Amino acid sequence: MRALVFALLLANLLFYAFAAGLLGYPGNPDAGRGAQQVAADQVHIVGRGDTPPPKGAAAGNGSGKQAEPRAENEEVCLLWDRLAAAEADRLASELTARFAGFRAQRRTVSETAGWWVYLPPLASRADAEKRAGELKQAEVEDYFIVPDNAPNRLAISLGVFSTEKGGQDRLAELRQKGVKGAKLMPRPGKDSHAVVEVRGPVARKAEVQEAAAVLLPKATAQVCK
Repeated sequence: MRALVFALLLANLLFYAFAAGLLGYPGNPDAGRGAQQVAADQVHIVGRGDTPPPKGAAAGNGSGKQAEPRAENEEVCLLWDRLAAAEADRLASELTARFAGFRAQRRTVSETAGWWVYLPPLASRADAEKRAGELKQAEVEDYFIVPDNAPNRLAISLGVFSTEKGGQDRLAELRQKGVKGAKLMPRPGKDSHAVVEVRGPVARKAEVQEAAAVLLPKATAQVCK
């Protein structure tokens, strides 16, 4: 009886050792490999030259590359130039009222009629006369004091030029003669025009252009930044 129990115990020990591989593997080299595979569903196949996906990344399309997200909320900027004031007001109000998400900016642009070299307005007529005397001593003859009833009253005009370069040359001449404080500024012209910029979803660009063409058939939309 004891011999039988001992034989059964020995057989169990030998089976355990065989199953655990302590006695080597069977002749078939593929046997038992399925039991040794760990997380087989996380294995990714990549081609030569591809970068393996980061740890924890989804398999995707098998190439190891992630699809780039599509750009959202893209905007378009449209500009209408050289409009009359009434046209600009109408265009801006109509487009923003009809197309949700669009914003309009209206501004007025003045034409430059020339460049003015001058000394800033003095506090009183006496101060202006005194400064005029200093100009004479510096041998500056081309000047006049702006009258009291005109814009920039009591300033001293030192010349009006058609180009900015002409004004800069005049400033350089005055500095050589020791005249300090002279300035250069553009002179606004009589003609001015309005500009309208409209920004909103790019998907509705064509609709906005068509609506603007109905409102102002002679105006052409430009793409702005």
